[in-house]
Amino acid sequence: MTIRHRLEGNEPMTDPITRKGRAGFGGRAGRALLAALAVPLALAACDSLLEVDVPGSATESEFENPALARTILVSALGEFECSFAQFVTTAGILAAEVESTTGLRNTNIWNSRLDELDNVMGSCTTSRAADGFGYWAPMQTARFLNDDGYRRISAFPDGSVPNRERKLAELSAYGGYGYLLLGEGHCEVAVDGGPLLTRNQTFQIAEERFTRALPHADAAGDQSLRNMALIGRARARLNMGDQQGALADARNIPDGFVREVGFSSTQVRRENRWPSITITSRRLAVKPDLRDLTVDGVPDTRVQSVINGVGEDGSTVFHQQQKYTSHSENMPLASWIEAQFIIAEVEGGSAAVEALNKIREHFELPAYTGNGSLEDIIEERRRTFWLDGHRLGDMLRYGIEFEQGLSSRGDAYGGTTCIPLPRNERLSNPNIAS
Repeated sequence: MTIRHRLEGNEPMTDPITRKGRAGFGGRAGRALLAALAVPLALAACDSLLEVDVPGSATESEFENPALARTILVSALGEFECSFAQFVTTAGILAAEVESTTGLRNTNIWNSRLDELDNVMGSCTTSRAADGFGYWAPMQTARFLNDDGYRRISAFPDGSVPNRERKLAELSAYGGYGYLLLGEGHCEVAVDGGPLLTRNQTFQIAEERFTRALPHADAAGDQSLRNMALIGRARARLNMGDQQGALADARNIPDGFVREVGFSSTQVRRENRWPSITITSRRLAVKPDLRDLTVDGVPDTRVQSVINGVGEDGSTVFHQQQKYTSHSENMPLASWIEAQFIIAEVEGGSAAVEALNKIREHFELPAYTGNGSLEDIIEERRRTFWLDGHRLGDMLRYGIEFEQGLSSRGDAYGGTTCIPLPRNERLSNPNIAS
C-alpha cells in the first residue's frame, strides 16, 4: 500500500493569490507563508496531480479566510517536497553515499565537509544545473508553513473548512518531519527567532507534532496519516534514545505500508533531484564501498550502479546510481521497512532476524542468516536506505566515523559532521549570542 501526498479532489480551489511582504524562516520576522504561495505548486493526489497556480496578490491578513485552507495546505506540502529533495541530496553527499566528480566549488565544499559550510543557507533548486546543497532555508520554510497553517486552520470556525481534521493531521505530521529532519542533519537549530535548540530538543518538538497529528488522523479516518505520524514519532524517539517508545509505535505499522514524497517533472523545484546531479549531469558518483555489493553472491538490488563514461570533470570513471533515474520518481518518507528496522534494533535476537528477513524477502534477496547484531542492522540500513536520507542521521546516532584524509577531489576533509548553524541565522537572531 503506497500513499503519496493526498488532497481532496472534490474541493474547489480559491481565487489565485500571491504575497506582499518578505519571506521569513528561522530567526527572521517575515512570513514564509506569503512567499511560498507565490510559487505554482502541485501535489500528487492518489492517481493524478492537482496543479495549484497562485499568481495575483494578497496581504497576510487575507489568509485569515477559511476558503483558503486548501491553498494553505498545498503550499505547506509543496514546500516540504522541494525541501525534502534538498535534504536527501545534502545528507547523501555528507554521509559519503556519493562522491564528487566535478570541479564545481559549491559541490566540493560539501564533498569535503569543509568548515565553511556555515555560510550556506540552501534553497530549493530551480535549475537542473544547480550545484549547491544545504537545506536549512527550505526546510525552515516548510516547517513554518506547516506550523502556521495548523494555527490558522485550527482558528477557523467549525464547519467552515472541508476535511478539516485531515488537513490538521497533514500539517502536524509534515511539520513533525520538518523538525525531525532539521534535527537529524544540523548540530543545533533555532526556529522563529527563538534561542538555540539542541538536536534532542528539536526531536522533542517533532515528537509533539507527530503526537498531535494522531487524533486528527483518527477523526478523519485516515490510517495512512496515522501510520505516517507513528513512524515519524518512532524515528524521533529513537533519535532521543527512547527505544521502548519507538518500539511501541513501530509495532503498530502494517507490513507493506509506504507513504511517499511525490515528485513531478512539471517544475524543476518539484523534481526528484538525484537524477539531475547523477544522470543529467555526472556530478556525483557512487562511492567505491557501495559499488558491486552482493548478498551471498547475489547482486544487492538495493544498491545498483553502472559505469557510464566519465564524470563532469571529464576524466573520472563515472559509477552512476540506478536507484532514482526519473525526475518524477517518488521517494519513501515513512514505511513499514523503517518500522521493521526499529523492531530489529530494539528487540534484537530472533526478532531482529525475523525483521531483517522480511526486508530481505521484499527485495528478493537471500535470507539473512546472522544473529541480528547491531553491526548487521546498521549495514542493512546503509544498503536499504541508500540515497533516502537516513545515513547521515545514522552516522551521528551510532557514532560512525566520518571519512578522513583526502576526498575524491584531493581536498583534505574538514571537521564537519552535523551541519553547523548558518552564520546568517546566528547573526540575525537576537536570541543567539554571536
